[in-house]
Amino acid sequence: MTRSRPNLPLPFGTDPYLLPYRPALSARRELVEQTRQRLGGRAGLDQAALAYRLLGLHRHGGEWVFREWAPNASSVCLFGDFNDWREEERFQLRRLDNGIWEGRFPADWLQHGQRYRLRLRWPGGGGDRIPAFANRVVQTGENGPFDAQVWDPPAAHAWRHESPPAPRTLLVYEAHVGMAQEEARVGTYAEFRTAILPRIAAAGYNTVQLMAVAEHPYYGSFGYHVGNFFAVSSRFGTPEEFRELVDAAHGLGLRVVIDLVHSHACRNEIEGLSRFDGTYTQYFHAGPRGNHPAWDSRCFDYAKTEVLRFLLANCRYWLDEFRVDGFRFDGVTSMLYHDHGLGRSFGDYAEYFGDNADPEAFAYLALANELIHRLRPDATTIAEDVSGMPGLAAPVAQGGAGFDARLAMGVTDHWFRLFDQPDEAWHMGGLWHELTNRRADERSLSYVECHDQALVGGQTCLFRLAGGRIYDAMHVGSHSVEIERALAIHKLARLLTLATAGHGYLNFMGNEFGHPEWVDFPREGNNWSYHHARRQWSLRERSDLRFRFLAEFDAAMLALVREHGIHAVLPDLVLADEERKLLVFRRGDLLFLANFHPHNSYPDLAVPAAAGRYELVLDSDAEAFGGHARVQPGQTYFTQPAGNAHQLRVYLPTRTVLALRLK
Repeated sequence: MTRSRPNLPLPFGTDPYLLPYRPALSARRELVEQTRQRLGGRAGLDQAALAYRLLGLHRHGGEWVFREWAPNASSVCLFGDFNDWREEERFQLRRLDNGIWEGRFPADWLQHGQRYRLRLRWPGGGGDRIPAFANRVVQTGENGPFDAQVWDPPAAHAWRHESPPAPRTLLVYEAHVGMAQEEARVGTYAEFRTAILPRIAAAGYNTVQLMAVAEHPYYGSFGYHVGNFFAVSSRFGTPEEFRELVDAAHGLGLRVVIDLVHSHACRNEIEGLSRFDGTYTQYFHAGPRGNHPAWDSRCFDYAKTEVLRFLLANCRYWLDEFRVDGFRFDGVTSMLYHDHGLGRSFGDYAEYFGDNADPEAFAYLALANELIHRLRPDATTIAEDVSGMPGLAAPVAQGGAGFDARLAMGVTDHWFRLFDQPDEAWHMGGLWHELTNRRADERSLSYVECHDQALVGGQTCLFRLAGGRIYDAMHVGSHSVEIERALAIHKLARLLTLATAGHGYLNFMGNEFGHPEWVDFPREGNNWSYHHARRQWSLRERSDLRFRFLAEFDAAMLALVREHGIHAVLPDLVLADEERKLLVFRRGDLLFLANFHPHNSYPDLAVPAAAGRYELVLDSDAEAFGGHARVQPGQTYFTQPAGNAHQLRVYLPTRTVLALRLK
């Protein structure tokens, strides 16, 4: 058996399949440099990212200063409840250079909490708009209109905790504040801070990834149709309450990463950017390219300097103002290709570099990562890309986009395909390939399921495996064969995904204990119900149900990898036996033995192993994890000579995974 190799990314470009595309890679790197210089070099990049301090409404000493970029406007007026929503000459803005409009008002003209909008007029029309850089946007009632709000609280949040250091292995807990409570309603930042953050920390995760933080007019969009990029979603509370959430997370040893949606924007015109100054092309591409055919949204034009400033400033804003520790960039595939990657299999490298690729989008991502990591060297950025575009998680200096990691999205797809096949048809070699199939020059995160798999039309992993028996056979003492299989495979899939992951692991809120059913937000199609927009934490807490066993196993496997630091080295395959449905591999000082066979246990399984003494450190079949306790806890195993090598003899029950530690 080979020795474990360090799990360090190789220099980008060593992949031999990239050799024919070196000219394209050089052109990509050159465009990044040209775009950087167009923004004024590295110093200009930093300055561009400070646009959020220049634009929008800010109080400076004894006056308010408001600025907005609206190059096609012929007049811009600030109005709100401070003047009975009337256009007045004293609130008219004056036009400066480069399409910037400015107004300066005495401090007592505007008060904290007052609502306001802009009224823009342009050749041939006009309309109300919420400022593009508004840092507070609120809605009247549940279905009423949105307005900007003057936000100048009497006391700023006093930060108490430093951000925890970047972990060696990312253990990410994906969460949504609004659906994090059990009641059929929208949850709050305060509730998440007090009730959910301690759960995440106790479960053993080190990073919480928050969805839907930026203001979005339609709750059912899951936060992915952003209307106001600089406003913390008011559905869940105030900016101060979000700061308190981040601060409390840091105090619990959790880093906070938020979803950053720079791949598109909602079509709304009042509470959004679409046709902001009367043109469709202020922020977005012209014609059909400016409209996303699948998402019914608008697509940013990354070739425009003003758009780059807007998006880069948005990156800096969340880092500066809320001390988040990084971002998961959503919809990266959609950004990278003119056709958004729709209907493509990406089975050929030529698809990454042909005419369909969008080099300006890649250049923006590279500069965003450069900026983020210069401001916060310890920041974490994650790319959600299904295409496999080479270089996303490679350093910018090597021609990459500079992400710290990319999601290994093929792993979850493979698991859910297997769940629909008879167990006897599962291919061990194919499973190993998918679990370990990643670029040697980039870091990656693996997962069995995120929120995507459970969206309307889908199911959670456990629900997919258990079917309708999840409703009537999850009680302790149940002898349902469907539930037995579901629980066993749920544990097998999670531990093998974690143990083979490149550099980290992700779980969606509640799925660690097998949350049932699917995710759905209030909408006309479900009679505006919150039934599936919540988390049933009580299922995990009940001693008479078996959900708690899955949660205990999840915590145990996270503790195992944290203690042993296995992600510092690459996994080594020892055995992939198709007939016996066995998968055995080594990672660091741990040996993992998985038996996927639906019926056969192996009482005296011979496994090649490095010579020495092995200790049983985790057993998915243990009683504490709802198993049958067929293996004696705390066992010690000794290797025996086998020709020129050594082997272990182990009892490996059906649908069980064991972790042994070489002492």
